[in-house]
Amino acid sequence: MKVTNLIGEKEVQVVDSVANWKEAVQLASKPLLDEHDITQRYVDNMIQSVEDNGPYMVIADYFALMHARPGEGVNRLGMSLLTTKQAFDLKGKPVKIVLVLAATDSKSHLAGLQKVMSVFMDNSSYQTILNGSKEEIVNLFEGLE
Repeated sequence: MKVTNLIGEKEVQVVDSVANWKEAVQLASKPLLDEHDITQRYVDNMIQSVEDNGPYMVIADYFALMHARPGEGVNRLGMSLLTTKQAFDLKGKPVKIVLVLAATDSKSHLAGLQKVMSVFMDNSSYQTILNGSKEEIVNLFEGLE
């Protein structure tokens, strides 16, 4: 599976700021909602998971990997990425990058997620995601197979 099938131009958004973390999750999910990859139920489940369990989805500095239970409100495997220029507070943790992962089951997303995370683990790529333009960010994922 090509990663560009998961994170392409339609799935990347760069904005200056958001009002709060819930708005960030909703906005980050919009490309997947627009393509009917997920339903609003999945977005609500991600938000409820943070309400119930705290900011455990913040897995690195400024980076939240948002997800909910596989399959519930997920029509198709998908990922979308939101970067904000201004950090927002997610239950006490500053966040600028929201990667939404929508999985249909517990396994089919793993190969794609591994490839996407390799981009985040490269320091210069991570800085590009934090500070770059939409075009620069999309280009990071285009080279992946």
